[in-house]
Amino acid sequence: MDFVTLNNGLKMPQLGFGVWQVEDEKAAAVVSKAIEVGYTSIDTAMIYKNEKGVGKAIAQASVPREQLFITTKVWNSDQGYDSTLRAYDESLERLGLDYVDLYLIHWPTPAYDQYVDTYKALEKLYRDGRVKAIGVCNFDIEHLERLLNECEVKPVLNQVECHPYLAQNELKEFCAKHDIFVEAWSPLEQGGEVLKDAAVLKIAEAHGKTPAQVVLRWHLQNNSIVIPKSVTPSRIEENFQVFDFELTAADMAEINKLDRNQRKGPKPSEMNMR
Repeated sequence: MDFVTLNNGLKMPQLGFGVWQVEDEKAAAVVSKAIEVGYTSIDTAMIYKNEKGVGKAIAQASVPREQLFITTKVWNSDQGYDSTLRAYDESLERLGLDYVDLYLIHWPTPAYDQYVDTYKALEKLYRDGRVKAIGVCNFDIEHLERLLNECEVKPVLNQVECHPYLAQNELKEFCAKHDIFVEAWSPLEQGGEVLKDAAVLKIAEAHGKTPAQVVLRWHLQNNSIVIPKSVTPSRIEENFQVFDFELTAADMAEINKLDRNQRKGPKPSEMNMR
């Protein structure tokens, strides 16, 4: 496993395991399998409705809690200072934990204009030592600029949709300039056409690797944190086998050329669902 050092000094595994769309009753088995394979970073959220299942896997794990890195997120309907503090306590209760390593704002929902107050609640949790790091998801540059101007604790990362068809180069450049990591959700484009792209297939064949492993390696070599999700045991294992090879500069350039600004999910500036 490779680790990154966040801007507050905390070390975080560069490869984690996501559980979006994993049903709560299946989450314990799926996360247990991921931990058995070697994942120590688990990414969940209140809105995924599987924090209880994730917590069960953590309780059953042979890996000590302090060696696990657990992320969860405050949902849009809980935004606001006081309601965010309540939401954090509720997430801890469902997870069966007394802290999480990383707490994130799930979306800025700019139409409601509460994300600054919400982030100030995250700052309180951080200052009180109740969470080890704080950050955001799906924030555009304009949303990040407001936090940097109006808040005191810099986000450690911005978790956004990112894959070779949506490389997020401008956002990555801004985040790198401000010492904020980019963490990729939907890193394999939800198993979409990027895994069938001729360039990716050719590179995979050259390395004796799968297209998914090549794309995950591209993320890692771009200095991004990445959280692939799967419920299939063989794929959970496959996605972890990405530290025994390296893409060449030519490989990276080929994949970089695939960017077409093509999203699977909503645009952050337009996503105001609660």
